[in-house]
Amino acid sequence: MSGPTQVALELDDIQRGVLSPRPTPYAATYLVFRVDDRADGRELMRRASAVVTSAADSVSPRGDTWVSVAVSCHGLEALGVPRASLDTFAWEFRQGMAARAKTLGDVGESSPENWEAPLGTPDVHVVLTAVAPDPQRLEAALDRARPAYDHLSGVTAIWRQDCYALPTETEHFGYRDGVSHPAVEGSGIAGSNRLESPLKAGEFVLGYRDEIGGLQTPQPEVLGRNGSYAVFRKLHQDVAAFRRCLRDNATSPEDEELLAAKIMGRWRSGAPLALSPQHDDPALGTDQDRRNTFLYERDDPAGFITPGGCHIRRANPRDASVAGEVRLHRMIRRGAVYGPPLPEGALEDDGTDRGLMFAFIGAHLGRQFEFVQSEWMNDGVFFGAGDTKDPVAGSHDGVSGFTIPRRPLRRRLTPLPRFVVTRGGEYCFLPSRSALRWLGELQN
Repeated sequence: MSGPTQVALELDDIQRGVLSPRPTPYAATYLVFRVDDRADGRELMRRASAVVTSAADSVSPRGDTWVSVAVSCHGLEALGVPRASLDTFAWEFRQGMAARAKTLGDVGESSPENWEAPLGTPDVHVVLTAVAPDPQRLEAALDRARPAYDHLSGVTAIWRQDCYALPTETEHFGYRDGVSHPAVEGSGIAGSNRLESPLKAGEFVLGYRDEIGGLQTPQPEVLGRNGSYAVFRKLHQDVAAFRRCLRDNATSPEDEELLAAKIMGRWRSGAPLALSPQHDDPALGTDQDRRNTFLYERDDPAGFITPGGCHIRRANPRDASVAGEVRLHRMIRRGAVYGPPLPEGALEDDGTDRGLMFAFIGAHLGRQFEFVQSEWMNDGVFFGAGDTKDPVAGSHDGVSGFTIPRRPLRRRLTPLPRFVVTRGGEYCFLPSRSALRWLGELQN
């Protein structure tokens, strides 16, 4: 699929949040705004164009600190983008996340009527994300961004979520997070798996050729080119239930850790089962050059080492034999935890909201995020496992369990409860810096 020529990305026009990995550790804040006055909304876009950092600025005077600005479809409407232009955007984006709930498995507790207000409503117009290595520099970044939205009476801040990544890079279930990310042609940023060739720029940035030679560019070109789609999701994690499930299905503390590794595909340290099948290897878990450099098909086609239904093999089957072309469903994923950790060893919930702020970046909402969520996370047909779901993030109903291939007899866990509940989110568009200026100069 890859062509011989290296694409030249216009990095100075692409928002840094599209391509740049986040620092470790880091603090982040999501701010959501509603635009009530079109002129003030356009002024916000004009100011934002001077605040956001470009992907060319990978070595910033401010270090690993930046601000990104994204706009929902309702937000583009509020800014006065013509209908003819809106109709050239992805139809999933135009519908919005709440309308796509059934496809995404956002049912029951996770259904939009249970989401945290105002998420999932037409009031979510602009999402500003600030990232910095620590809370002090994060506040400084927010202070620098504040002139972009201060004293604009027609723009109202309606939601805020603070989140962070620990120096250990672990999330609330105890696993090292953010281990895997693809390389994008022309970005100058290496991927985490040397065995995976870089993906075409058009898989992640609009206006460039993708893996199948297609070209997606919302119109006019000044608005669509160098932009991307972003998925924001607030996911509550039931840590106590997850811990109880491991304890109830394990025969010893050592077996509990093996079970946790089989469910995720990695030991909690980040070391993959593929490279350390018998025991955890914390040194491997911290080794960015080795911990993600592996494939499945040659050494483990049947999943006796890394189960086919585990979380990381579902999210990225790599070279495994599955239905479809894996490279068409790759995405850039960013995750940050929110809320305090549940105390070590606690098996009962303390009533505190904690979880993950998830961000997906890509140029194809349908065949990237939605496909992975519906076909890989919430189904198992693609690798011959019927209607089984992801053991960690799947929309479980307490009926299906998780099977671990094993000789001479496979191991099957009791039916799983739902460990991750969607609290809200939205599909957004990350305009280029020139598109932000264009939005700021729109006329009625």
